[in-house]
Amino acid sequence: MKRISYWTVSLTIVFTWTALTAAFGGDTTTIKGFITARTADTISVRADGATQTITLTDETKVQSPKGLGIRKEQMSWTSLVPGLKVTVKGAYDSSGNLIAKEIKFSKDDLQTASMIQAGLTPTEEKVAANAQNIDANKTNIAANKENIGLNSANIGANKAQIAANQQEVSRRFSELADYEVKNQATIYFRSGESALGPDDKAALSTLSAEAIKLSGYIVEVQGFADSVGNAASNQTLSKDRAYAVVNYLMQEGNVPPRHIVSPGAMGIAKPAGSNETAQGRSANRRVEVRVMVNKGILSASQ
Repeated sequence: MKRISYWTVSLTIVFTWTALTAAFGGDTTTIKGFITARTADTISVRADGATQTITLTDETKVQSPKGLGIRKEQMSWTSLVPGLKVTVKGAYDSSGNLIAKEIKFSKDDLQTASMIQAGLTPTEEKVAANAQNIDANKTNIAANKENIGLNSANIGANKAQIAANQQEVSRRFSELADYEVKNQATIYFRSGESALGPDDKAALSTLSAEAIKLSGYIVEVQGFADSVGNAASNQTLSKDRAYAVVNYLMQEGNVPPRHIVSPGAMGIAKPAGSNETAQGRSANRRVEVRVMVNKGILSASQ
């Protein structure tokens, strides 16, 4: 009887382990490549000449090596942007879907991907040099009209370079054009400030309430500044404004972090008005918010 009981228990353990393996997927799979597209629930990763769609869950860990790489720092879902080089560990479920358990990337690769997404490939030194030239020209506007012409020419050249960079981004990551804007809002700020006013919060609450009704939506947030101040302060101010909007959407609008792509700090890029007038500068102190859904998801739901 003891021998029969032993084999019965052993067989029970084997069958139980087999059932658990079938239920929770097979062996862990590792994929290394670049993110080419992002929705709220999936990322597409280009690796070895093929694109793999990977499912995200609330249990997926997003991490970056810290120090010598032994420790890992937990990163925000907003870091998963197109162009980011990642290592994904996951397992296939019973339906054949690859479920991400862990996504790792370096902070250097994140910085590069963020620059690519924004279409801003010039180095920080070039940006600072351009800003210094603009500031120098502004001090002589009243006395020397020729400097205004030179300044405009420099701005035009910078815009042309940014446009060329953005075309390259569009070529490399054409999947970004597959999103349809379902809702958008523009939040304006006082000079030098990043705090949200009551009307701004109301507009963001309305936007988030409509967004969470959509399937597979993502929210893009980009902050901007006027030309008052130096390049570094304007870059920081545009970032603070973008994160003020992101924090409100997550904390008060109940938008999950993984539905928000990395906030863009655009500085004085893409001005909505002329920085030579008070009205234009007021239009430039803004954050643009767009709610988007992948066209493939829209087609499938129709």
